[in-house]
Amino acid sequence: MDLSLRITEIFFSLQGETRTLGLPTVFVRLTGCPLRCDYCDTAYAFSGGERMTQAAVLDQIKQYNPRYVTVTGGEPLAQPNCWPLLTQLCDAGYEVSLETSGAIDMTGVEARVSKVMDLKTPGSGELARNRYENIALLNRHDQVKFVICDRQDYEWARMQVDQLRLSERVDEILFSPSFGQQNATELADWILRDRLAVRFQLQLHKLLWNDAAGH
Repeated sequence: MDLSLRITEIFFSLQGETRTLGLPTVFVRLTGCPLRCDYCDTAYAFSGGERMTQAAVLDQIKQYNPRYVTVTGGEPLAQPNCWPLLTQLCDAGYEVSLETSGAIDMTGVEARVSKVMDLKTPGSGELARNRYENIALLNRHDQVKFVICDRQDYEWARMQVDQLRLSERVDEILFSPSFGQQNATELADWILRDRLAVRFQLQLHKLLWNDAAGH
């Protein structure tokens, strides 16, 4: 029996964030999320969606002939069948990334996948949901992301980078200004002043298409 998942959408766009910024990518957005971050721009993925078999998901992805596939949400790991989907995507030859809140145990996620784990800042409203046990499960090719809402978030994130020794765990630490909350130039100035070894990033899709939904 083919496993199935609840899918909000599958679409082809430029990657707006992370290490593969600007590269054509197929996004598979799974439905459902146990978190309610204050800045969430994909609340439409909290419920609904369409039940699809994994075979149907792979068939739809194949139509775009992509190199890169990103599995996102919502929180994709909220669906148990996300794990075998990630393995199937890797087996199909795609370069796969997983966008996750880090609030769910990542044990057993396919090692070939680049996990992009979003550590929740105080400004997210979901600080208590961080599952710090997941830090030990990170590989060098994984990425840790901080969405910065204000100066307090920046100082907290800077402390986490040091205390969790993230630069020893992953090659990419991402600082992103919360859209409409944190001034991007100000955040860039803080990073330069403190000489942080992090990647500053803006959400490319919002600059190109004013797209609040993350396409």
